Amino acid sequence: MSDSHAPKFSYQPALPIPNGKTCLWLFLSTEIMFFAGLIGTYIVLRFGAVAWPAPHDVHLSEPIGAFNTFVLICSSVTVVLALEAAKLNQASKAKGWLLLTFLLGCVFLGVKLYEYNAKFSHGIYPVRPHGLVYDKADIHYAAAVRKRLNDLKTDLTNTGAAVTPDDQARITVIDDVMRQVDEAEAAIRNEPDSPAGVIKLMELAYQIYPPHDHGTVLQAAEAGAVPPAALVKFAALEQPVAGEAANSQNAEREGLNEKYPWLRLPIMIPGGPMWASTYFLLTGFHALHVLVGLIVFALLLFKTLDRSRANVVENIGLYWHFVDLVWIFLFPLLYLF
Repeated sequence: MSDSHAPKFSYQPALPIPNGKTCLWLFLSTEIMFFAGLIGTYIVLRFGAVAWPAPHDVHLSEPIGAFNTFVLICSSVTVVLALEAAKLNQASKAKGWLLLTFLLGCVFLGVKLYEYNAKFSHGIYPVRPHGLVYDKADIHYAAAVRKRLNDLKTDLTNTGAAVTPDDQARITVIDDVMRQVDEAEAAIRNEPDSPAGVIKLMELAYQIYPPHDHGTVLQAAEAGAVPPAALVKFAALEQPVAGEAANSQNAEREGLNEKYPWLRLPIMIPGGPMWASTYFLLTGFHALHVLVGLIVFALLLFKTLDRSRANVVENIGLYWHFVDLVWIFLFPLLYLF
């Protein structure tokens, strides 16, 4: 057979996708491993913990989380519409859809900031010294409450000015709480094997920050935060009440930190410190990825999004879908379980 009749083959010199998309998929593969490690660690800690806070005890709102999920899903739809418009060479329409994606991403972060503020205002931070959360009502909790009370009283009495009626009212509240701390510590010192002191501390802890969901007392007992002898005493705090009695009970459940915001006393939430660390770590890293996407969207809004930039829009769209998918996993884990 002569060379002129030999079969000729055409070879693809590289991958059949653009280099930019190849690099993006490589980057996303590392991000998948990163978030898989974080989420896997959270699952092990969450379902291996003896006690874990109920959503309302840490001021998590399922409807707000669901709304934020809906916002992020809608933003994934709008970025797809921006890509289709860019492929059709409809630059103005593509820019409009991209702008809407940017705004939806801003709404997501705004809602997240609102949620963070709800926790910060109650002293729920990932770490101390700002964090006020303790796992159980023990001698360390009592010492933290005492220190906060002493600091408040020192600030009120060492100003050099005459004590006003408002200041005197605050001092009265401080003295009353201090008396309960003294009684609890005295009971623990005098009868270390008796649950009496811990029960008094539990009474004080629930007076400062009452539980809002059923099961919190039982979890506290399982975690060692309250002795079994106190279960009957504190179970009444969590019995469901309907009608007018519910409004009365809700008023009684207003803790000292709610009634007197200036107090900001340490609070007891079984499993609370671990919850705060994992929640802020997972949502913080996710919010950082959302912020990166918004920065890229903002830069693209100054470009002409015609057919020549369709690949760029597609790449950022793939990244945004990944961010959306991560939140689809985080929402049920953090809000529903």
